[in-house]
Amino acid sequence: MRRELTNTTTSKVAKLLDEIRDEGGAVALGRVLTLLIHTQLGVEEEAIAAANEASREHPMRVGVVSRNKDDVRAEEDARHDAEIRVGGDAGASEVVVLRCYGEIGSQLEGIVQGLLLPDAPIVAWWPTFMPSDPGHAQLGQIAHRRITDAAAQREGCEALTRLADAYRPGDTDLSWTRLTNWRAHLAAMLDQPPFQPVTSAVVRGDTASPSVQLMAAWLRARLHVDVELSEPADDLPVGSSGLSQIVLHREGGENSITRIEESTGLMQQTGQPDHRVALSRRGLRDQLNEELRRLDADDMYREVLEEYARTQKEFA
Repeated sequence: MRRELTNTTTSKVAKLLDEIRDEGGAVALGRVLTLLIHTQLGVEEEAIAAANEASREHPMRVGVVSRNKDDVRAEEDARHDAEIRVGGDAGASEVVVLRCYGEIGSQLEGIVQGLLLPDAPIVAWWPTFMPSDPGHAQLGQIAHRRITDAAAQREGCEALTRLADAYRPGDTDLSWTRLTNWRAHLAAMLDQPPFQPVTSAVVRGDTASPSVQLMAAWLRARLHVDVELSEPADDLPVGSSGLSQIVLHREGGENSITRIEESTGLMQQTGQPDHRVALSRRGLRDQLNEELRRLDADDMYREVLEEYARTQKEFA
């Protein structure tokens, strides 16, 4: 079900939410968090679809604030239109879309206050553009968890540098989330013989990808070795994270994981037969799901950001 309000106010939206709840029963019971999505006018649906799917694991209220990227356009009247979605149009959540025009788009904190569930954690997500300092952004200041996507920015690696400079507990980025499968396979590899220290490593992939940069920083931070970054060979496919191969050098030889197909990698270890591992290209829903499973600070992400920033300054 969808209900729309034109040129409305936050209080009218909250009132309509109460009416829908009374009509349909205790719609909000069991909601565990409020997800606030800040995006651009006209590109909301992909993020809403991902949130709807994620709500099946994390029942929540979704508040979507969309506005022009330039925030304020003098020729626009200050107003916001609202759309409320429940039932089949909202997965296991209830979705409130606020489309903001003109100067009202700069008053985000006041706009969303009436949408917040009482005594529930707040997660802010910027799926397209992102603030230079998420923790000080209007939605970031009221959120327990802040999700950005450096890969969605025009200069992804520069965005990583800004995130490192502005990091606050609760920050995370989907460029880091996309590395989960790779990190899990590498950890499993190091837990198997031969139990020899890694002396150096090579990360091959799109070096303009924030995920590739974060993988190299993670290896440096955890293994304390030199990590070479290079573009992939022509015959190696590049994954959605920009990674195609990771090679760990040990005294007894090379251990590696190489993407060989759309969702498959080849793990090669000294003294063991080669075997295939899953390297599926995780969709936006799965990435969001992972980040909603934890609302505490991600200390490893902080350490990796710090290592990335340190390396960038070292080679500047």
